[in-house]
Amino acid sequence: MIKAQKPSGALRALGAMSGTSLDGVDVAEVLTDGAEIFGFGAMGYRAYTGAEQAVLRAALGKWHGDAGLEAAFETVQRAHIEALSGFEADLVGFHGQTLAHEPRGRGTHQMGDGAALADALGKTVVWDFRSADVELGGEGAPLAPFFHHACARYLTYERPVAFLNLGGVGNISFVDPRIAQPEAAVLAFDTGPANAPLNDLCTERLGQPYDKGGALARRGTVETGALELFLADPYFYRMPPKSLDRDAFGEMRALVLELSDADAAATLTGMAAASVLQAMDHAPEPPCELLVTGGGRLNPVMMQMLAAALDCPVRDIDETGLNGDMLEAQAFGYLAVRVARGLPTSCPRTTGVRAAVGGGIVSAPG
Repeated sequence: MIKAQKPSGALRALGAMSGTSLDGVDVAEVLTDGAEIFGFGAMGYRAYTGAEQAVLRAALGKWHGDAGLEAAFETVQRAHIEALSGFEADLVGFHGQTLAHEPRGRGTHQMGDGAALADALGKTVVWDFRSADVELGGEGAPLAPFFHHACARYLTYERPVAFLNLGGVGNISFVDPRIAQPEAAVLAFDTGPANAPLNDLCTERLGQPYDKGGALARRGTVETGALELFLADPYFYRMPPKSLDRDAFGEMRALVLELSDADAAATLTGMAAASVLQAMDHAPEPPCELLVTGGGRLNPVMMQMLAAALDCPVRDIDETGLNGDMLEAQAFGYLAVRVARGLPTSCPRTTGVRAAVGGGIVSAPG
């Protein structure tokens, strides 16, 4: 570990993200000084094999020191070394693989050793982004909102806009780009389950990793009784900021257990969309657009449900010129530079932390 540096100019940072959907490792470069975004660079993707996904799935819900984590740790480290090799970045932002998230209980667990990764890559690695936030009373998630604020300004938005990430869990950032300081310009929180329950259903029932193109959900009908029971969950009545573990809504499986494959897929898709509708009630101002990122934007049924439910235009973020597959990886490159410069990465309006805090460990290669 080294002391945080404070470079005055822009750095080419390489971010890595392995999300709770367990599909693979995204890597992407961003050129930034930790405040403004000046451009984006090379990108890459390293998919997890079916066997690797099974290893990671078996480790979900486990904490530091639990038995049976060795294979998952080796999988995460190997995949990230392979994904991150060959890039000419100044430093790396390494998120790790979230296995468990319980900010009001045991904390948060992102598997991965950034110091070992720094040695393997021969580059400085910034990692363990969430622990400091949780230790100071924060939810530890979501962490991309400051990056979303920078993206809105990079895209020259002049009105409030919302960023919706539909990964394993959904999260939303309401951003006012007219305000320069992100601590005052962003409200963010997890909306609810997104792709994870649907992916699990497809894996268990059909042996396929996800509902490609929404084809399964398109053939089904939303079970309104199940949807109403889902929306009665106390989480939706909590004021933000708030965050979720991947499997926080375990009862979703029971709610669709007796449904056909198509109806179950349609209902789980409808639940994810309904979660976003509930989240819009917390918008400080009505957003001019909802920009959707993450794998969920590639599901036409999900996007149609969102467009039908919301008052504002719903757009795939790719239409703005940004890359919706790589945004989270770019976010952790951006956050790595903020950590290196001693700037905050979260604040009371994003994670509920008591004061703005810059989380993260900076490790130089040995």
